[in-house]
Amino acid sequence: MLSQPHLFMEDECVADTQRPSSPALEYDPVLFGNDLTPFIVAVEAVNSHIRLFIREDGKIRVQEAPFRPWLLSDTAITMPDVEWRELQGELAGRRMLKYIAFCDHREAFDALRRALRDEHREILAYSSLPRQYLMLSGKTLFKGMTFQDLHRLQVDLETSTLTPDQSGARVLMIALSDTRGYEELLEGEEKRLLEQFVARVRQLDPDVVEGHNLFGFDMPYLAARAKALGVPLRLGRDDSEVRFGAPRPCIIGANSRTFTPAYVHGRHLLDTYLAVQRFDIGRGDLESYGLKEATQQLGVAAPNRIYLEREHLPELWRTDPDLVRRYCLQDVRETRQLADLTLPTEFYQCQMLPDVLQNLAVIGTGEKANLLFLRAYLAQGYAIPTQQAAREYPGGYTEVRKIGLIPRIVKADVESLYPSIMLHYRIKPQADHLDVFLPTLERLRRLRLDAKARAKRAQGAEAAYWDGLQSSFKILINSYYGYLGAPFHFNDYDAAEAVTLHGQELVKQIAAEIERLGGAVVEIDTDGVYFQPPANVQTEADEVAFVATVGKVLPEGIRLAYDGRYQAMLSIKTKNYVLQGYDGKLVFKGASLRSRADERFGREFLNRAIEHLLNGEPHKVAEDYRRLALQILNGEMGIEQLCRRERITDKSKQTNHPLYELAKRFQIGDYIMVYRRSDGSLGLLEEYAGDEDREHYVEKLYKFAARLEELFPNFDALFPKPAALIQAERQPSLFD
Repeated sequence: MLSQPHLFMEDECVADTQRPSSPALEYDPVLFGNDLTPFIVAVEAVNSHIRLFIREDGKIRVQEAPFRPWLLSDTAITMPDVEWRELQGELAGRRMLKYIAFCDHREAFDALRRALRDEHREILAYSSLPRQYLMLSGKTLFKGMTFQDLHRLQVDLETSTLTPDQSGARVLMIALSDTRGYEELLEGEEKRLLEQFVARVRQLDPDVVEGHNLFGFDMPYLAARAKALGVPLRLGRDDSEVRFGAPRPCIIGANSRTFTPAYVHGRHLLDTYLAVQRFDIGRGDLESYGLKEATQQLGVAAPNRIYLEREHLPELWRTDPDLVRRYCLQDVRETRQLADLTLPTEFYQCQMLPDVLQNLAVIGTGEKANLLFLRAYLAQGYAIPTQQAAREYPGGYTEVRKIGLIPRIVKADVESLYPSIMLHYRIKPQADHLDVFLPTLERLRRLRLDAKARAKRAQGAEAAYWDGLQSSFKILINSYYGYLGAPFHFNDYDAAEAVTLHGQELVKQIAAEIERLGGAVVEIDTDGVYFQPPANVQTEADEVAFVATVGKVLPEGIRLAYDGRYQAMLSIKTKNYVLQGYDGKLVFKGASLRSRADERFGREFLNRAIEHLLNGEPHKVAEDYRRLALQILNGEMGIEQLCRRERITDKSKQTNHPLYELAKRFQIGDYIMVYRRSDGSLGLLEEYAGDEDREHYVEKLYKFAARLEELFPNFDALFPKPAALIQAERQPSLFD
């Protein structure tokens, strides 16, 4: 077991190390690892050694240390070049991974892992040797650094084709920028262009390479063209070439997106296309994750932004190369701005968790918490429990009490409801016999409050540091509840159920108190309540005071917070509503009202419908419905309104998938615009031949309208079903 280091506080520094460039912070060995080595920017495995890349005085120093791969198992088996040690700890009713195997080399590790799996033994075996090393060493990356200290390079390609194996495929230009003020356009003969790119990366020596759709487009295209032209893509800090891994998931909230990672020795590759999707979870503000669309909606697009269609680039490159150059430079600048916005959280989590940045940027929050607990137990030499079998348990309480347009809305929610419940009622996993769960949750919450306070007092780079840090703490704090009810080593479904049941009781208590004091509850959603305040509560100050009064019914340590006021709320059904701020801004909640999978005509219809309803003009929604239906049936609606965007995935390539025939012409990860033909098949937008399935699109229009059915008592009369509309349109008149 490694010795515990002295923790340094705000006015202290660590002996025999460089003074951190970031503001000082209390380092807890459970949260941050028990080795305070600063300025590690990358970790790589090389043969039987681990290679550390450490930034000192602006330069990279390489340090190597012997390393033996390890794994955990519930039993020990004898194999060559393997040493077993028994860990402490037993737990009634739960199998334990109580043996740790140290392997002399990677081949022995792989052989042992296969043998244990063949015997159907319970094991924990990380394929990532850097993660293994960080887990046992107590080291983490980036200690003593801020996000601004990280040297990041952005890359954007402009190419003649969408895929590198098409006829005429070539890289037209490469735009580069970094966080130190460098910016350059590489162009010219393709082989020389690629050689220049390799030279620039090696010369600049960034810690991180960023790109928008880096894994789905830029890296595979570069690698394919480099191979075709005989240019070794030696981007590694050890002069090694780019290598590609097996497809893996990027966790995006409750969903995941499969991608094929690329790896560069000594550097981290980060894809802002994936990062912006993770950033949008919980916000739901973005309708598209494309570079141009995302930067527009996030407010970081250049005011003079140039927008070009990809298929026109080769011709524009021939006729107006300066336009393409400006366009390409704007792409790479916007990539940097997206990274500035979306990646600090993972950077600061990397200072705590035993993993590399490239991996932390794609794994889920539950897995991050698991890494924290495993490291704490292994540091004490204790065995790890196996997962509890999954079972159903109650979720958060949701209820809609009013439907329709309701003026004067206030939202109140419980700050960190589930973490607060776990701390107040001392709910933790039964398997946590070292008592890591609740103390680390409490320390994370205290550190977050401290970081938030410092962010408010600070300015500029220091404020950004503390804000990024508090955000990383917040995400870990919120992962603790989900961890209990997910397939992780210290999960506990009884504990998860206890948390949700307490949460249901508290939110019902809040709603009852609001109504007792004269308010009208509109919607309850897990940890928050939307309500109409009493008539005597008019100003914002009155509303804040009212929420504080309601919060007095809650137990000590659980706080009800004022979370905003709105001019009106259009309540449709559970978790589907629109809020109208006093500034006129609209906030949409729920897939019924806004979905990226919807055709444009449907999204625009719903947007207009919401506007009409908020203005108290429901009859205009019905008029718009009939007008659009006739436009579709008469072929008067543009195909751009009817088509939708689809992404080519592994499933698209399967013979029973609707996109199968089209998917054969594209690569996984490509986006295409498709419409439904009159024969029921899907066609490409660019191959449209006046053959859209008009009856199908009228059916879709009806389904869009039906999402608002609860708001119209006479819905059937106002919105005739498609069959009736079609029949009326086809019925001949006396003049036909």
